[in-house]
Amino acid sequence: MEVLHRRCCGMDVHKRTVAACLKTGRKTEIRTYETTTDELRAMTQWLREADCTYVAMESTGVYWKPVYNVYSTELATSVHSQMATLFHEFWPP
Repeated sequence: MEVLHRRCCGMDVHKRTVAACLKTGRKTEIRTYETTTDELRAMTQWLREADCTYVAMESTGVYWKPVYNVYSTELATSVHSQMATLFHEFWPP
């Protein structure tokens, strides 16, 4: 299988928590953060330290907005992001 992103993170965003799975080569690390600003900043620091270049978020409703606002501000120039919702799974563009 071809490697598309060497350092990437998948996020499952909930109302009170964000589960983040960081893949760097063969290593996988999963962490859970609360959705407070301080916790989200800690998550972006973790992604920065790991040189993460791609983030994909899955969320229902509007819970993704504060997460996106914090990490896009903190990592705006170095991380590509993509949003996925259940809507996209059933009705692709």
